[in-house]
Amino acid sequence: MNLRKEARNRPCQVRIPGICDGGGETTVLAHYRLAGTCGTGIKPPDLLGAWCCGPCHDMIDGRTKPVIHGALVSDEYIRLAHAEGVMRTQYQLIKEGKL
Repeated sequence: MNLRKEARNRPCQVRIPGICDGGGETTVLAHYRLAGTCGTGIKPPDLLGAWCCGPCHDMIDGRTKPVIHGALVSDEYIRLAHAEGVMRTQYQLIKEGKL
């Protein structure tokens, strides 16, 4: 099963408040970078990815500033939202019998 293709048209599972557009057409598989699972030019396994809308993905990857409702948020908050998104994505795939 191609987990990247599974992300298409899915709801965002990262759900950063004030940033998330809900997903759908903008949803991609956002890989969670964890020491020991990736490196320069090496992505983590697709199983360590979350269905993620474009705006949430931009914040995770640092393309946009970590500002929510005018307040700066920590990198730890963004990483936690991403990690929870990975778990929600895995749970949905388990419910669908795909994992």
